[in-house]
Amino acid sequence: MNNVIEEKKEEKEIKNVREKNNNNNKFSKFNLFNWGWFKFSKCTVGLFIYSLAINLFIVPNNLYTGGTLGMSQLIRTAIISVFKLNINFDISSIIYYLINVPLFIIAYKRISKVFFIRTLFAVTVNSIFLLIIPIPSNPLIQELLPNVLIGGILSGIGVGMALSTGSSTGGTDIIGIDLSKKYNNVSVGNIALIFNLIVYSICGLKYGIEIMIYSIIFALFETIMIDKTHMQNICSEVFIFTKKHPKDMIYFINHELKRGATYWEATGGYTETKTYITYTVLSKYERMRLERHMNEFDLNAFMSENDGIEIKGTFDKYLV
Repeated sequence: MNNVIEEKKEEKEIKNVREKNNNNNKFSKFNLFNWGWFKFSKCTVGLFIYSLAINLFIVPNNLYTGGTLGMSQLIRTAIISVFKLNINFDISSIIYYLINVPLFIIAYKRISKVFFIRTLFAVTVNSIFLLIIPIPSNPLIQELLPNVLIGGILSGIGVGMALSTGSSTGGTDIIGIDLSKKYNNVSVGNIALIFNLIVYSICGLKYGIEIMIYSIIFALFETIMIDKTHMQNICSEVFIFTKKHPKDMIYFINHELKRGATYWEATGGYTETKTYITYTVLSKYERMRLERHMNEFDLNAFMSENDGIEIKGTFDKYLV
């Protein structure tokens, strides 16, 4: 009799938790591009951080960022040199936008329409930020290395924030995401690094070995921060322990996260009571989503997790 009362009490508490979460979602939903307000703000802030890093720490030191923006900077320098232009703003942001136009087609056809819309927004906003953020006439820090390290860390965080909302800054991000969806051992940061090495080889031949070396150091730090911030690219091994049958949680994992899960019955070594153990592999972002809903399935549930595992075989990456 007491067990029945306790079960009804727990079911009522879980129902209250679900209603509270549903009410919160109603107020936080922002229908533009299928984003919530948080993701929209996170993407915009990430793009601002990235543009700030480039205009304050990289461009004033005549360094090159790599990727399509780096290619745009090389084209800008060539145009100004050939035509002897004297302009008071950086036209590389305009060239960068034009280069991305054909890549929008790849995003639309091979990734998803939502991703295309979000990327179109991100590239447009990013180009505007790069155009309007003032570029100092003299470097803020005289030494090259601190500029490179600060610029690399900030730009990597900014790109990672944008990617984690399901959008991208265009260019190699689009190519990287497309390949990452097909191959488990490919990451967005690695694709960017390969493309950067091509751009920096051109820099070394044209503008000297010092420019190339410092630009590569920038790319390395940016790559590290992209892969650390882009949580969809980090895989997590998850064990969930519950007293109740995990059918609701498995339904959530199957239908909301689009992942598989395995569960089995066990006996608690201390309480000698029945326990259910559920095992699944998720991206770090998906694991965080599951954590937010844990109380809806079992108020006494707890989770054990292991981030950064390596997976062989079939495992789809839902990066957008």
